[in-house]
Amino acid sequence: MVQAASPIASQEKQFTVWHTLEISETIARLDSDAENGLSSVVAKHLLSEVGANELTGKKSKAWWLKFLLQFNQPLLIILLCAGLVKALTGSLVNAGVIWGVTTTNAIIGFIQESKAESAIAALAKAITTEATIIRDGQKLRIASGELVPGDIVLLTSGDKVPADLRLIKVKNLQIDESALTGESLAVEKNTQILKPDIALAERTNMAYAGGFVTFGQGTGVVVATGNATETGRISELMEQHTDISTPLTRKFNKFSQNWLYMVLGLAALCFVVGLSFRGFEEALEAAVTLTVSAIPEGLPAVVTVTLAIGVSRMARRNAIIRKLPAVETLGSATVVCSDKTGTLTENQMTVQAIYAGGYQYTLTGIGYTPEGEILIDDKPVNLNSHKGLQECLIAGLLCNDSHLEKKNGRWVVMGDPTEGALIASANKAGFSQPTLLKQMLKVDAIPFESDFQYMATLHATPQGKTIYVKGSVEAILQRCTLMLNTDGQPRPLDCVETLRQSSIEREVNIMARQGLRVLALAKKVVPDGQNTLDHPDIDTGLIFIGLQGMIDPPRESAIKAVQACQEAGIEVKMITGDHAITAQAIAYRMGINKNGSVLAFTGAELAKMDKTELAQVAQEGVVFARVAPEQKLRLVEALQSKGEIVAMTGDGVNDAPALKQADIGIAMGGTGTEVAKEAADMLLTDDNFASIEAAIEEGRAVYKNLLKAICFILPVNGGESMTILISTLLARDLPILSLQVLWLNMLNSITMTVPLAFEPKAQNVMQQAPRHPNEPLISGSRLQRILAISLFNWIVIFGVFEYIRQTTGNIDLARTMAINALIAGRIFYLLSISQLIPNLIAKMDGTIKENVDIPAIGFGILGAIILQIIFAHVPLINEVFETAPLNLQQWLFCLAVGSPMILWATVVNRFDPPN
Repeated sequence: MVQAASPIASQEKQFTVWHTLEISETIARLDSDAENGLSSVVAKHLLSEVGANELTGKKSKAWWLKFLLQFNQPLLIILLCAGLVKALTGSLVNAGVIWGVTTTNAIIGFIQESKAESAIAALAKAITTEATIIRDGQKLRIASGELVPGDIVLLTSGDKVPADLRLIKVKNLQIDESALTGESLAVEKNTQILKPDIALAERTNMAYAGGFVTFGQGTGVVVATGNATETGRISELMEQHTDISTPLTRKFNKFSQNWLYMVLGLAALCFVVGLSFRGFEEALEAAVTLTVSAIPEGLPAVVTVTLAIGVSRMARRNAIIRKLPAVETLGSATVVCSDKTGTLTENQMTVQAIYAGGYQYTLTGIGYTPEGEILIDDKPVNLNSHKGLQECLIAGLLCNDSHLEKKNGRWVVMGDPTEGALIASANKAGFSQPTLLKQMLKVDAIPFESDFQYMATLHATPQGKTIYVKGSVEAILQRCTLMLNTDGQPRPLDCVETLRQSSIEREVNIMARQGLRVLALAKKVVPDGQNTLDHPDIDTGLIFIGLQGMIDPPRESAIKAVQACQEAGIEVKMITGDHAITAQAIAYRMGINKNGSVLAFTGAELAKMDKTELAQVAQEGVVFARVAPEQKLRLVEALQSKGEIVAMTGDGVNDAPALKQADIGIAMGGTGTEVAKEAADMLLTDDNFASIEAAIEEGRAVYKNLLKAICFILPVNGGESMTILISTLLARDLPILSLQVLWLNMLNSITMTVPLAFEPKAQNVMQQAPRHPNEPLISGSRLQRILAISLFNWIVIFGVFEYIRQTTGNIDLARTMAINALIAGRIFYLLSISQLIPNLIAKMDGTIKENVDIPAIGFGILGAIILQIIFAHVPLINEVFETAPLNLQQWLFCLAVGSPMILWATVVNRFDPPN
């Protein structure tokens, strides 16, 4: 009886390089039996020891902990402390208002936080299936979760691979592993031993969990389950890279830290100086008021709203944002790392070149849609004059096990993508597969086998029995003794020998350099009495018909998008699991290059590099082919180590860790796997790379609007702080109280700042170079702007307060008029940084055609005026906020005092242009 493996032994199995072992050694190491499989007793023991064949992820934080973590921000902590001080000194109303502000910010952050990490659950779904196995010598059908290492699994066409398998028997087995490896074509499997360092996509003796069997049959022994599978390793990679900050959050954190130090320093100074002139409570009130005034309480809410509006705009352009900071991050991207298959390309094999009868032909159209033309010298071909071409198309149509179907208005291949391309090319010439098969009945066939590198079919044609063959150029040419000319007639042997070395090989090389996969086609006429087909029948005597070259072509819209990105100073790099030659050819076609060159590296080359070398290569390289999931992750990290802001696109399971690590992960919403979607920050609803360019454009506009919002809010805080500090130093009454500061910083600031989020993008936004990743949120010119406007605000508040207090003796009225004069100045300042007036002028002279969003700014200003009327004239507000009503003359006085802001802001705009 087979003995159960020990825990140590099973642990060792997980680290074994299975593709390097003989089948017998693999079976022995797993204590299994190739014919009878495991016994039920051993399988049950292993299941309890190794665990179910499921992916397990780390437990997410409790909702209450996530909410409490929203308060873990320096500025909010200071506000909470300020509220506590107010509460301890008996000012419970003030404390309640301050705590209400901080709680509101925390609630907003909590609501906007990303959903709990669900990518691991999506990965689990990716490998959940049933499996056919052999146990106790009997064939069984069980849930994939019950599989254990050593189980013998049977695979057939249409099956989903339930675990990682070392193949021990194959019969024409082909598996689609594109979601894991990025390889666009199904992989032909065998059982041969491989080298240890061979890339994941080239491990032809392995079948990995989540793959789909597209053709043939096979048997394999389970070598890894659950988290030990390659898919499970991706799950672990994602867990290791979940807490990624964005450029915006990093800049806000740094800004908050610096602002905090300044606020604490000024508050301490204010308190110490206040003690010299006043009592303890008055000094404390001044320090708390300064603290509250200096902290931009409304900024988090304004940022959230601005980003949310950016989300809405991007959604209209087919980009769905899952995480708010991603809006700004995309606008700051310096590098876009794109997967090839299905992202830059159509994910539909298409014949683009044919060589037959000594002539070269090109084909138009994309994918399996039967639309397009066959051209010679850029002119439509007359099929009646090119019999050799007819034969080539018919051969590809008949020597075929697949067919095309129209589903949901889209043509799809039922079977192998390569065969679908051959059918589509024949359809463009007017040939119909069902019609031809009725006229030329298939009698027998030899399915494609990797050992022979060809497929053959025997047909009963009106001219007699004919064998059609397709396969690799090497396999077909060595069996040919004749070739067809343009009239469809065989050429003599001596011509073939000459042409074999020149024309055919030259055409093969031309197609290969274009990244085309080349198939050769041939035929052989046999006696009418032959009804079976075997390999010896086609060993010799074939007539070479022609070549068909195919590729998964790039999207036309993606080509334009790549160009737009490069014009915007954004590098585009291709990271794929496909072959280097194919990827490089696609890159040339799309114009993806760096300084005119397309430098390509393979995963095997990357594996030998240390971090320093990889960082250099990541910057210089354009194409990275045959790349394993962890290498995609390393490439993203390498680029980030060089200060790049990386956007990573992808649609497969293999892209998930890199999507998670990138500053912004972009998944395909249609063809993308659930794993990629859950790992990403953004989804493209039309799976179109062109939508990325549109989203980058919107992202840049959002960042510009954010900067406007910051430069609008902070001068108020600056003016308030200067007012309180100078009043304290001069031993004067405070011109503004802490609750009045909260009114200004929360209600009024948000009302007037949110309209800036609706600002349209500048016309030249995509002609500007990406901003430097290390550019601070508050640059030198922005700091000068904030200080200049803060100075004006201080003059207004302090001047109006002192004047009104001295002329009327009413301190509540003085404070109310000082605040209203400040608001009047803010209205003029808002108009000076908005694009409203410049766009209205441009609209009138025809420079722009877009509608100018007047209501947003208009409603913002109207809302601010209404709030200030409430602030001054509602009795309850008068009592709580210590304000007083104003007459018409006093309102006009406030407006007149604020109007010089027009000239002041004009000067400031010269050294720090807002747009």
